[in-house]
Amino acid sequence: MTDDRHTHRMQRKKDVVDERISRATEERGVLILLKGNGKGKSSSALGTMARALGHGQRCAVIQFIKGRRETGEYLFFRNQLNLDWHIMGQGFTWETQDRERDIEAAQSAWAVAKGLLENPDYHLIVLDEMSYMFKYGYLDPLPVVEALNQRPAHQNVIITGRTMATPLQEIADTISTVQDERHAFRGGVKAQAGIEY
Repeated sequence: MTDDRHTHRMQRKKDVVDERISRATEERGVLILLKGNGKGKSSSALGTMARALGHGQRCAVIQFIKGRRETGEYLFFRNQLNLDWHIMGQGFTWETQDRERDIEAAQSAWAVAKGLLENPDYHLIVLDEMSYMFKYGYLDPLPVVEALNQRPAHQNVIITGRTMATPLQEIADTISTVQDERHAFRGGVKAQAGIEY
């Protein structure tokens, strides 16, 4: 490709991007859903949270499943100013083997999350692995949708999990799907600190 052709092509691309930027005038918080069977949904959410913290914004994390061991991300972020971290889960459902206890844990986590969604001091809330609560019938998505719709206008929310309840997808601003092409665990590689937890 010649320099002139490259310059012309990049100018056309810039014109398209500039036009999109000029149309994006609404200022408000967004609902982001990170779903799919691939690795990296929670990591993406926490990376976004690191950005918000870097801008001095108040953030919170509610973990709906993790809870049996301290994860590397918790160990890293736990002393961060402007961050509240709530480990509410009892571990994965196939480990707990106690549906009633899992339901109680989900409802307790949702009570904390609902309070945060009503608090205008928070700029970003991460509801980590919340989608499983709907899949297993531990939570009804409709009250969650109602709380999301009534949250402070500036507040951003990220929900992670493999599948997402349809009512959540209907109100989401951004939905990203992380696909699984290959995973070391299926190849016999043991889960390790710093990668899986």
